[in-house]
Amino acid sequence: MNNHLLPEEIEEFLGNPTRSILSFFSDRWSERHLSSNPTERNFGLRPLLKGISQLVSLECLDLSFTGIDELPIELKSLTKLKLSDLSGMRNLRKIPQHLISNFFKLQIFRLWLLQNRDYPNEDNVSNGDNEKLIEELKGLQCSNILAIPIHNMLSIEGFMSFNLFRCWTQALQLTDFRESKVFNVLCLENLERLEALEFLCCDSMEEIKMGCTSCFHTLSKVTIIGCNKLRDMTWLVLAPNLKTLSIIACAKMEEILSGGKLGEVAGVIGTPYLKPFLKLETLLLIGQPKLKSIYLNTLPFPYLKQIIMELCPELKKLPFNSDSAKGNLLTIKESKDWCATVEWENDATRDAFLPSFKSIR
Repeated sequence: MNNHLLPEEIEEFLGNPTRSILSFFSDRWSERHLSSNPTERNFGLRPLLKGISQLVSLECLDLSFTGIDELPIELKSLTKLKLSDLSGMRNLRKIPQHLISNFFKLQIFRLWLLQNRDYPNEDNVSNGDNEKLIEELKGLQCSNILAIPIHNMLSIEGFMSFNLFRCWTQALQLTDFRESKVFNVLCLENLERLEALEFLCCDSMEEIKMGCTSCFHTLSKVTIIGCNKLRDMTWLVLAPNLKTLSIIACAKMEEILSGGKLGEVAGVIGTPYLKPFLKLETLLLIGQPKLKSIYLNTLPFPYLKQIIMELCPELKKLPFNSDSAKGNLLTIKESKDWCATVEWENDATRDAFLPSFKSIR
């Protein structure tokens, strides 16, 4: 695989200063010279091409899932930029101060799955806990879609105090929370457009606390990765329009929805029979050594299309009856021979779902 551009290809790439869209994910030269796998192809591209600041008419800059580790200050010349996608840039160590705030026309900003935040540089808004980045984003009066990582409650409080953030935020990543055992998810209830929420490596978090008065009606995707002390995700009952749920490598997760906690919620709001996951389409459960239950009772799952389960040895029963997911083209991908250990409600349920099973390996 050749990760280097020839001089004539760089000239081709930068030869049109009036181009308005630049994506390292889809450009023709990327297809020709890097891996056919999108993630590998972009992660292999480390140095940002010199001369990119010459594209003064650029409106969309997509650097998502590239291996670039630093953004040059010369990008300040891209004053017409309307979209900047820095999602999945796991090597990104530096975003120069006053760079993002110079994109006066920026409407969409995504900084997702950022891991390197300890790069010692004062002129850097991506190090520490993103307070500098949040301050710069406050100056972007044209923005309407925002996706960024947050690392502690102080940052959340500062973030939520700004009215435009509450209107703009489409995706939020809570990363490496270490200061609290209990997280009250209702501190996020005023995010009017929140569609995706991720908890990543929150090792101290033992419980996600919920109230009973609010719901996250816009929330459609929740991801939990490496939160090793969480035991359940019962707060998801507050997300009635959830479509995708992924829970990965949570060592102490015992149940997704706790029957006891749901009973408390039902008693307070006066609804005795809660029906969670009515809009769920995809359920991903990987690396849950103690997971025993998704939910104690059967659920209808009217929109469920796919379940992927691997390394969940204690999960023996699915919340299905013969009418669950009825009429759907459901696929259940699981570890080899896991389906032989499932405890079905009855023979009719077993017969209804066995054709859906596909072995992962």
